[in-house]
Amino acid sequence: MSTTIQVGIITVSDRASRGEYDDLGGPAIKKASEAYGWHVLAEALVPDEKSEIQRAIREEIRRGCQLILTTGGTGVALRDVTPEAVREIAIRELPGFGEVMRIESMKITKNAILSRNLAAVVDHALIICLPGKPSGAVECLGFVVGAIPHCVEVLQEVPTSC
Repeated sequence: MSTTIQVGIITVSDRASRGEYDDLGGPAIKKASEAYGWHVLAEALVPDEKSEIQRAIREEIRRGCQLILTTGGTGVALRDVTPEAVREIAIRELPGFGEVMRIESMKITKNAILSRNLAAVVDHALIICLPGKPSGAVECLGFVVGAIPHCVEVLQEVPTSC
C-alpha cells in the first residue's frame, strides 16, 4: 500500500473504563501498530456495552481510520460483547482472520479455542477484534498482519460502474 494505514484503537473493558486498573491492551496494540509503520489516529476506552463499542467504531471511522483494532470483549464471559457489537454494524465478516488467530494461538495456549476474535468491514474500514490480554492481542495481530495492507487498500478503492 502506498500510503500509511490510519489506525484506530479501542480498548473494551468495564474495569479499565471505570479507572479500576490501567489499560494495558491499548498501549500494547499502539506500540505494535507503530512498529508496523502505521499511524495511530484515534484511541478510545469503552465499557463492555454494544452501543459504546459501536459509537467508538463509528467515531474513529469518521476521524479517518481505515483499520480499527479492538482489544477485549472477545471471551466467553457474559459481559464480552465485542463480536456481537461489530457484527450488528458490519456489512460483511471476514472469517479467515479469526480462524488464523485461533489456529495459531492454539499453539501457545489451549484456551485459545474460547476466543471469539473476528474481522469485519464497517463502511470502508477493516475492524479486527483482538483478545484483551495484551500479549495475546499483539500475537494475534502478528498472525494476520500480512493480509491487512491489501485488505485496507481494497476497501479504500472507489467502485467503478460498468
